[in-house]
Formats: sequence, C-alpha cells, structure tokens
Amino acid sequence: MGKSSAKRWKKKKNVEAETNEKGVRKQYEEIVKENADFETYYKLQKICPENEWEDMMKHLRESLPTTFRITGSRTEGRALLHVLQKHLIKDAVLAGKSDPEADIGAFPLPWYPQNLGWQINLTRKDIRRNEAYFRLHNFLISETETGNISRQEAVSMIPPLALQVEPHHRVLDLCAAPGSKTAQLIEMIHGEDEGIKTDGFVVANDLDNKRCYMLVHQGKRLLSPAFIVTNHDASRYPDVVKTDENGVLKKFKFDRVLCDVPCSGDGTIRKNVDVWKKWSTSNGLYLHQVQYQVLKRGLELLEVGGKLVYSTCSLNPIEDEGVLHRMLKDAEGSVELLDIDLPHLKHSKGMSHWIPCTRDMVQYSKFEDVPEKWQTTVRPTMFPPTPEEAPKYHLDKCVRVLPHKQDTGGFFIALLTKTRLLPWENTEVEVKSERDPPPAAKRDPRGPPKKIRRIGGFKEDPYVFMSEDNPIWPQLRDFYGLDTSLDCTNFLRRSEDGKIKNIYITTKAVRDFVRSNEKDVKIINVGVKALVRVDKKWTPCDFRLSQEGLPSLSPFIKDRRVQLPKEDLKAVLLNDDDKDKPPLLELLTEETRKLVEPIERGSLVLDIDLQVEDDGPLCKLQLVGWKGTNSLRAYIQRNDRVHYLRLCGADVSKYEKNKFKEREEAEAAELKKGDAEAEGNDNSMDVEGNGNGAASPEESSDVIEPKPIKVTSS
Repeated sequence: MGKSSAKRWKKKKNVEAETNEKGVRKQYEEIVKENADFETYYKLQKICPENEWEDMMKHLRESLPTTFRITGSRTEGRALLHVLQKHLIKDAVLAGKSDPEADIGAFPLPWYPQNLGWQINLTRKDIRRNEAYFRLHNFLISETETGNISRQEAVSMIPPLALQVEPHHRVLDLCAAPGSKTAQLIEMIHGEDEGIKTDGFVVANDLDNKRCYMLVHQGKRLLSPAFIVTNHDASRYPDVVKTDENGVLKKFKFDRVLCDVPCSGDGTIRKNVDVWKKWSTSNGLYLHQVQYQVLKRGLELLEVGGKLVYSTCSLNPIEDEGVLHRMLKDAEGSVELLDIDLPHLKHSKGMSHWIPCTRDMVQYSKFEDVPEKWQTTVRPTMFPPTPEEAPKYHLDKCVRVLPHKQDTGGFFIALLTKTRLLPWENTEVEVKSERDPPPAAKRDPRGPPKKIRRIGGFKEDPYVFMSEDNPIWPQLRDFYGLDTSLDCTNFLRRSEDGKIKNIYITTKAVRDFVRSNEKDVKIINVGVKALVRVDKKWTPCDFRLSQEGLPSLSPFIKDRRVQLPKEDLKAVLLNDDDKDKPPLLELLTEETRKLVEPIERGSLVLDIDLQVEDDGPLCKLQLVGWKGTNSLRAYIQRNDRVHYLRLCGADVSKYEKNKFKEREEAEAAELKKGDAEAEGNDNSMDVEGNGNGAASPEESSDVIEPKPIKVTSS
C-alpha cells in the first residue's frame, strides 16, 4: 500500500499545497472534494453499480473513522480487550455524550478474527481535539507505543489475513514500510509463542533506507526475535540462499510473500485529501510496469506451493486486475488465483473488463487504436482479456473493497499460489557461487569495521554471533541460571569497538539466514535486545536483562525469579516516579520480602499471574526487575508501567495528559501573574522589605515529601 520512495514516482507530501488569496495554506476542510476526471473514469470502468455511485462518492468525501487492532500474540491481549470493552469505551460514551445510553459507534470489525480489530465512529481529529475523549486518546497513544495495539486502517489489515500465515512459515514483505502489515505478519509467526522457539520468521524490506528504520521500530514494539529488516529495490531483490548440513549453498524460497506494491493511492482519498486535486489516469499508467516487476520478483522468490498476496490501495484496474492478467498470461499456468475467505467482509469481485484511458481521458478499447505517440504510455499489457479468454484467468476471485460497503478506504487484494516453477526460472537447486558459507562463529577478533557511506544510506555493521568459548557466556549462564537447551550462538552483538554494549537474541532460523546471506543482502536489523551492559562493580554480571528481549529469554532463565502478587506489583509500579528513589522493600508484603531479600543485587525476572478483575482473563506476565540493597524496581518504560497498572485496575489518572486542562491552567497562571504585576506596580511605594527580599519565617514552609503509596489487597 502507498507510494514508492523511488525518485521517479515519489511524491512529496504537502508540496504545491492549496493556498488562499493571502497565500496562506488552506486547511484540508477547504479543499474542494471534486474531480471530474476521477468520476468520469470510474463510471466508465463501472467500478460499482450505478445505483450505489452517489453513496460511494458520499463516503469518499467523508473522513475515515478510527480503527485499530489489539496485538493477538501477546498474552495480555485478551486482558486489554476486556479493559477496552468494559471501561474505556463506556467512559468515552459517558464523557462525550450527555445521554448515558448514547453510543460513539465502537464495535469489533466483523471480519477480523477474535474481535481484536476495532472501529470507533470518531475521526482521529474528533478524538484528538475533543477534551471528552482525552483518556481514550491517551490510551491509543500509550498502548501503541508499548506494542499492545496498532492504529491501522481497516482495509490495511486485510492482506496479512488473506495470506494465511502459520508459525513455521518464512515470510517476505517486499514493500513493507511503514510496517503496519508487517506487524500483523510478525504476530502470526509467533501465534501463542512469544519467544525464540518459532521456526518461522519475517523479512521486511523497503527501498528507502530511512523508512527501513520505521520497520525496525515495529520489531521493537512487538519484541520479536524472528524479524529481519532489509534494504533493497523490491523489483530487484537479490537471490537468497541457505546452507545445508554439508555446508552446500542452496536456493532459498519463501513460503509466503506479501507484495503491497507502490500505487497511485486513490483508495486513500478519505485520508489523503490532496488526491482530489492531483488525481490523474497517468498515475496508474506510469506505475503499471513497476507493479508488474515487483509481483514478478515476488513470485520468483516464492516456494512452489507457497502463497502470495498482491495488494494496492488503488481502485484502478490498470494497477490491479491489469497487472494480474499480465502476470497470469506470462506464467503460463504456473500461477493461479485463489479465493479469499474472510467471512463478513463486504466487497466487490474482481473485474474482467476495463478501458484504458490516456491522461487526457481519451479511451481505447484495443491497443491497435492507440496512436503511436501514446503507445509507450498506454501499453498492450494494460488491456483486459478478450471475453473468450477471461474465464480461464478467474479474475473474479480478486477482492475490491469499496468505501461505502463498510465505511472504509478503498483497497484491492488478490491471493495467488505457485503451482510449479515459472517458465523462466532455473531448475537448479544448488547455487554456483564464489562466496563461502560463513563459519559458525568465527569473526574478525578486531571487531567489525566502521560504517561506510553508500548511496541511499550506510553500510550496516556486521552481525557478530556469540561462540561457546566467549568469556561472557559463562557469566550470563551462571548468574541467571540459563537452561542448557539455550543455544548461545543465537546471541549476537553489533558494535564498532571491542566493548559490547548490547547483546541481541534471535532464532536459529534467522541466525542461519543471516549467516548465509549477509554478504549479498543489505540487512538493516536482526532480532531484539536481550541484555544491556551495566558496569556495576558490585554485581558479578556485567549485563542486565532488557524488557524488549525478555519474552525470548524468559523460558530459559531458571534463577533470579520472584513471584509477585497483584498488590505488590501495584506497589512497585505506583512508587517509582523518582528515578533516584526506587520503591523500598518495606512497601511489599511480608511474604514477598522474604523471597526478595536473599537475592543478590542486580537484574531479575518478576513473574505475575494477573487476574484482570473478577470477570476478566488470567494472564501470565514477566517484567524485568532490579533488586537493590533495600529496594525493588520494575525496569520498564513509562508507557509499559501505565499499561500494567491499567491491567491491575489501578488509578492511572496521574499519568494521564490532559492538554486542555494544562492549557487552561497555563492561561490562568499567566492571567494571575499579570494581575500580580499590576497590583505590585500600584503598591510599589508601600512595600516593606524583609532583608534582601527573602520571605519572612511566617510565610515560608518546608517541602513535604510525598508519602509512599501502600497497596492493600482488596
């Protein structure tokens, strides 16, 4: 979905924006939501039945509702869903409406599994600008940062669902940024297992080096060790290989491929209102070849028997069915379209007939009628199959989502399977290459070289996997009591000097992929941060645990674990506002103190079996903790702290940011300051001094330290 970052089709946001008579940019509300060519073109294509046209155009002119989904692979996903349904939606209704029975239109998307996809019939602007919804706004922001929800257009959630990913699959997302669909793929790879035991992994690729780091952020949010980010032109993605047990390089193919290709994006017109002004048929004509090349490369990288989803956020058949028809024709039966099974998703079937038009809206029913000067723009591959040929391509199996069907954006999705090698593919399995498979753990002892500047970004530091003879390994193994089943070669580091700052963890499958392909594939990021150097002289271990990598490492940690009851978790989280004053052990229950006090200072795991209210689900949580001399702290980010307090049913109001109230208080303070200054000027001749301006003893007061919050069980 979206536009490519390649210069020839990249579109800069907000360039040539509409301005009013004074030269000031108009607000989006001022942009006229009309485009005669748009309407003429899509009426000509019969994109929807004539009696639905006005309804579709009405929806296209309206802003999108807010949609998001809850992360299904998290153990606390169900708990968060319970809190959302029982409290947040109800509170938003009561806050936003005078009538307690009023409804803001919040409901689970009927076609998204397990009620984890949600729609609220308020626009993002409604939620952001209305004080009544500030708690809902805070929830969406904080839970997005923690990775527990993803704010995503409803139609954008469809392609990963159509791909039918299972935990053992190797998945390639060819045009991945900004990464919302990638996040779904990662969730599917993990299923119920959040750790490193999964055999599958996701490779997320993007052409733009900077956008690759948006993908890195997605991996961090979802805490996935089975995630790789690469930086290549999707249409020329390099061949990848695997190394068998005999050290022989063989071709590697993916089980699932997502081609969410660069497109004109007119299906996003409800969100990107500039499309009304800039839309032209030429956008689709110019992108047709690029889209075909990406799809072709995706199919070449797909395993026989594997599945590929081709999707765009465009309604244009030149970018949709036109590309698929061309590929199916070239593939000569080696690729087939499949039905997409998403019950309750309302959509239109794919089309078998369309009419190409030039940018001047001149239409042609066959290529022979196209004047020579237009034949490099309107190409023969853009024309539909003949009525006689159409049935064999089954283009009706494609899915086109129209905005008025379920109040969404526009989208196109097709599911394909590869039944045999493509006609032009090489049948050889072994790879004739000069490159040698990298040794299991040997790397340059001097450490990795410094980054080298290259076109489009930097050459990334190499990935140095740990070996069993690394002196750090016994220290980690003994301090945390790591299980012998943990393979230390799944740990890696990335640093320019000899001192290791962070240690990352990944899966065996990802490790093998990186080792076999790091010379030819531009890999930006691998795995998650598991351990961080602390440099404390009094602790026998130089590395503390990282919350980011804890789900991967936790199953192997046998020592340094403490079981916390719910009330002690609340006490630890509520009394940790000052980084220099960690929660004291005296705040905990006696039973917990007896467990914590004998433990040596340093990093540890806090285990919590959390019952979310009386009628909510039970979820097992693991948090990174830090045991001090007389204290216990949860070593997590602020947003994570709010998240866990929310699951505990604690009052999180002190963490809520109400910008409306803050603005009022600031204005009141400014007004009070002005009044005080005016009064001071009036009485300046009558003021008695006290020393050099210090307050008198009667006026001064000592600062009172806030008392710790003692939590009692209810």
